Amino acid sequence: MKRVIWAAAAALSLLAGCSTPRPDPTPLAAYTPAIAGSPVWQAKLEGIDFPLQIAARPDAFVAAGRDGTVLALEPGSGRELWRAQAGATLSAGVGSDGRFASVVTRDNEVVVFEGGAERWRKRLPAGVLTAPLVAGERVFVLRVDRAVMAFDALDGRPLWTYQRPGEPLTLGQAGAIAPFGNLLLVGQGPRLVALDPLRGTLRWESAVATPRGTNEVERLADLVGPALRIGDTVCARAFQAAAGCVDARRGVLLWSRPSAGATALGGDAELLLGTDATGRLTAWRTPTGEVAWSQDLLLYREPTAPLLAGAVVVVGDLEGQVHFLSRQDGATQLRLPTDGTPVVGAPVLSGTTLLVATRGGGLFAFRPQ
Repeated sequence: MKRVIWAAAAALSLLAGCSTPRPDPTPLAAYTPAIAGSPVWQAKLEGIDFPLQIAARPDAFVAAGRDGTVLALEPGSGRELWRAQAGATLSAGVGSDGRFASVVTRDNEVVVFEGGAERWRKRLPAGVLTAPLVAGERVFVLRVDRAVMAFDALDGRPLWTYQRPGEPLTLGQAGAIAPFGNLLLVGQGPRLVALDPLRGTLRWESAVATPRGTNEVERLADLVGPALRIGDTVCARAFQAAAGCVDARRGVLLWSRPSAGATALGGDAELLLGTDATGRLTAWRTPTGEVAWSQDLLLYREPTAPLLAGAVVVVGDLEGQVHFLSRQDGATQLRLPTDGTPVVGAPVLSGTTLLVATRGGGLFAFRPQ
């Protein structure tokens, strides 16, 4: 199993080393603010050098830092609700259902907390880069080799493991795992797979992309997490291949469009948004996949996955800037700085408070108006 993971890492590193120099980031253009906004509170973690997924609950943001600190903050005020420590550097987190919160360490241990107190931890047979999913008093872990493990959230008892015949290579970044009704949805290569969460048995699968290429690296098209649920539709990006949406009740692909990107999608019932490898932001019409508009303002600025919040699209960039763009055409409405280090993960929303995290460990809350 380790040979597969290390082979993937080595191949991707080789590709990165052979690539041409990346163009300089596009300079920030002058604009006239169309909305108002400023930071409403800030918090600080040790630093974030893993694929953090902030858990945004109605009553709390739950985030984590590299050193193993897990922090729950009240969305309106930033008041600390609880703090916990995993005791090791982290590789993945945070998953939370409001009662339990879970992270994974670089020692391959899944750790579960309840109200800031450690409930249990279990050693895993492989590494994890995807935030655990906590749902239905279970903790679901998607390993780097794309095997799925289920644990009882109360005591850590292993319940089942699902592992299909391995892909030749797997992507070294967070994958897709999400609940949908009485199903567990998981990315397995370019396929979205539905499992029975009680037994780990396969219910259906639907391919978001058809891998193409002359070798295993070129055919690498794992689904990038987190997946986006919009009613009965679940949308996801296949790495450097496509963006697409699946009817999750029937397990049927609704549409798929070529898109060479590596970050997750954002959107709502009308628009689906994603950035490609150059930083171009594209909006597709969610029901059909028709392109609504594209915007080149953030070329080579390494924009994050987008968040669509009402009338604005929110993305962060490599210089710590948070961009608020019009959902109509992607034009800049507002731009706010953070700490100058790259924004990591996707912006998240709880109520009217928006939170972004930076590689330097900053947590910045905004309430644009």
